[in-house]
Amino acid sequence: MSDKKYTKEDCIVLLKSKYSQLGHSRFPCRADFSEDEVVAIKAFLGPWPRALEAAGIKPPRDGDRLEKNREKRIRAKRARIAALKTRREDSDGQNGM
Repeated sequence: MSDKKYTKEDCIVLLKSKYSQLGHSRFPCRADFSEDEVVAIKAFLGPWPRALEAAGIKPPRDGDRLEKNREKRIRAKRARIAALKTRREDSDGQNGM
């Protein structure tokens, strides 16, 4: 293990330089760095995708994600309610015969 102390700026430089070395053909992954470097990058910049965003390598994720998830849950709930109504109507129709 290395005794080198990293700063947030060091971590950003590490990510950017690795991305340049890769020729911008792919995003740098954890395996491209030493264990100490990965620990420092994640400590300062968060989970790997957020670290790539912080370094300007990866475009930021869509800010509407929470709203999209909320809408998806509402659609799913409406579909479940509709399915329950259909089952009830079907069972009521069969019992009445």
